[in-house]
Amino acid sequence: MLRPGKTPSGREVRAHLRRLVRRIRTRWPLTRLTIRGDSHYARPEAMDFCEQNGVSYLFGLAGTRLLTSKVQDTADAVRTQRAVEDREVVRGFAETTHRAKSWSGERRVVARIEATRLGLDIRFVVTNLIGTSPRVIYESLYCARGQAENWIKFHKTQLASDRTSCRRAVANQVRLVLHTAAYWLMLSVRETIPAARDLARAEFATLRLRLLKIAVRVQETASRIRLAYASCCPEADLFRRLAWALSPRPRAASP
Repeated sequence: MLRPGKTPSGREVRAHLRRLVRRIRTRWPLTRLTIRGDSHYARPEAMDFCEQNGVSYLFGLAGTRLLTSKVQDTADAVRTQRAVEDREVVRGFAETTHRAKSWSGERRVVARIEATRLGLDIRFVVTNLIGTSPRVIYESLYCARGQAENWIKFHKTQLASDRTSCRRAVANQVRLVLHTAAYWLMLSVRETIPAARDLARAEFATLRLRLLKIAVRVQETASRIRLAYASCCPEADLFRRLAWALSPRPRAASP
């Protein structure tokens, strides 16, 4: 019988952290540790454990009316700037101190405030790091781990690497190698796209729909292969750039 799916309790999170930190410090006792977790890991037991054992932490924090009111001045400034400059998005950062009823004391909370044409979005992170700007904490430390999860999602869901249905383990391993090769191919294509284009930040599924699964007439001759796209193809210039950027370069002659 499977156990019911639920978010972990504070005691469960603390138990996992205790085992993890103990195992790491048996090999690297002087290494500085930083724990990053989503909001369901922001339990008072977990934060108390980290503070008592010299471990840095960054946990997502669910927003409340009280937290939002503490960063309201910055939120108003971000919202006003977006409206005055008529921009698609404006992002700002703020920090405050906060103490929930279950917490043992006040803690530092960083807020990412983003205004778009659809409204205002505020995300909070609680941390015991000091001397680091709110922007660095959110974008470079907290979101960096989240981006790693996006890479895993691309590999698993958008390239179907979880389809290891062969009966033999070796066959499944070969399938994973092929999926990984497809991942690096798609990543190479995306990195070649100019940063100004929207596809430079697109997911693999979007790249497949807009660059690969399109109608084209193939003309093969003795010396080259020509691809003829429709005159209304919106990415025609991009195809030309990608073909040139991804083509192998001749090796320089050795002296």
